[in-house]
Amino acid sequence: MKHNILVLFTVLGLAGCAKQVAQQPPSLVSAPQQKLLPAKQHRGIYGDYIHNASSIYGVDETLVRAIIQVESGYNPTVVSKSNAIGLMQLKASTAGRDAYRLQGRQGQPSNHELKDAATNIDLGTAYLGILQKQLAGITNAETRRYAMTVSYVNGAGALLRTFSSDRNLAVAKINRLTPEQFYRHVQEKHPAPQAPRYLWKVNTAYLAMR
Repeated sequence: MKHNILVLFTVLGLAGCAKQVAQQPPSLVSAPQQKLLPAKQHRGIYGDYIHNASSIYGVDETLVRAIIQVESGYNPTVVSKSNAIGLMQLKASTAGRDAYRLQGRQGQPSNHELKDAATNIDLGTAYLGILQKQLAGITNAETRRYAMTVSYVNGAGALLRTFSSDRNLAVAKINRLTPEQFYRHVQEKHPAPQAPRYLWKVNTAYLAMR
């Protein structure tokens, strides 16, 4: 009988401890994990895909990361109102088609392909490689990065036309500017209202990641 009473008190004691643990505010347990997880994910997630694609197309890896951060926040399933899809927010009929052509393929990627992280990063980085080639005449590396960033969201043609309708003359004018002057030109002269803010957001992310 004494043995049974002792067991009963032991069980009740353990149950009481368990109840106390269960009644702790959830935030005390989960808050540190919630704070650490996004930073950890954004440092390492998709890292191999980004590194490999950047190496293949000769594109600045940090720029790819910054664009992914701004475009999708590292969410591969995001679809915009204009049907830009995935990590690098590619439109199948424009950037997707151009990237396919660069790879010697016909047609354009499917929505399913663009939601695949590896494919999206590969095609998005390929498109950055196309823009980099189009803007290769810009001699200053920082200015060229700004130009690639703006061109990613609005096209290289729209950017160059803010300097001249003649591509070569436009590049020559850009080369006479400092990176700061070029940045200010985009802020003041680019016809697309989203371009100045996009450049600011990507550049801010880029500097934070470098």
